[in-house]
Amino acid sequence: MRSLLVIGAAGLLAGWTCASRAEEPLAVYGNKQTFEIAPVLLAADAYFDGEAAVRMGSLANLVGEPPVPGFGEEGEADLATNAETQLLRYSVRHPNLRIVLGVSEGLYRVVARRSASITRVADLKGKAVAVIPQTSSGYFLQLMLGREGLSMADIEAKPIVPLSGMTEALAKGEVDAVVIWEPESENAAQILGDDLVKFGGEGVYRELFNLNTTAEKLAEPSVRRRIIRFIRAIIDASAALNSDPARAKALVTEAGGFDPQDVDDSWKHHRFAPGFPPDLLDVLEAEEKWLAAQAERPARSRVDLARLIDTSVYEEALALEIVE
Repeated sequence: MRSLLVIGAAGLLAGWTCASRAEEPLAVYGNKQTFEIAPVLLAADAYFDGEAAVRMGSLANLVGEPPVPGFGEEGEADLATNAETQLLRYSVRHPNLRIVLGVSEGLYRVVARRSASITRVADLKGKAVAVIPQTSSGYFLQLMLGREGLSMADIEAKPIVPLSGMTEALAKGEVDAVVIWEPESENAAQILGDDLVKFGGEGVYRELFNLNTTAEKLAEPSVRRRIIRFIRAIIDASAALNSDPARAKALVTEAGGFDPQDVDDSWKHHRFAPGFPPDLLDVLEAEEKWLAAQAERPARSRVDLARLIDTSVYEEALALEIVE
């Protein structure tokens, strides 16, 4: 049963509810082939007191840029999900972008073949690694290598799309390691079996998967109200999936076309705790320097990056009370 949100006077609630019926569905875009999007799918399916359409896409749909080939469809978004890496990339051209909620975290690791003489991260030097360098997984690998005095130039980075090809390449011996999000990371680990060696990123990096919008959307009262209610829905959906993830897993399986067993096996590599992690700005600042060096541009200041974070709608969403 869809939940009804109440705030303050009953008359205000009635006004919001009636208004939502006459409005177009809230347009939410994100990569539906990720597990991190699970709370968003569940929120739209069962916890939002309106209609929300979750479509395949990204931040590109918020700012009118072409969709990423193979990972998006056309359309204008009210909200979009992405890792913090892409927020930093797009916001150089579109400083009106705003993070309005941390949805989930992806826990990355390096999955490698022990028989390729890999027993530590430093042994990746000269090895072929399946990774998409310009993504959050690429940033994670850069950090892991950096701790050993290495860089991406010290490995043979092999970007493989579709991502399922990474596991196939590992099975065929075409690569020696895989660094990517789920379920391909877990699939790669299972392919290796007893030949597996893995290096976790605890204390080094975890992907911050965020819900984003624009300053203009937040300034539009009717859109802002729906964003607030949708954030409340994500908060409640997250609590539900942490208690019993069955429905969320089913939605992820359907949306991404995954094998249910892959979803079960990979679920543990994520955290679903909506809010704003205390180190969010620290992560953005460190990652901005990496991205700026790649693009050969000056890194933005901490003050500039802080403008990309808007906690106000989250705070308003927390003030809403949930009634089952």
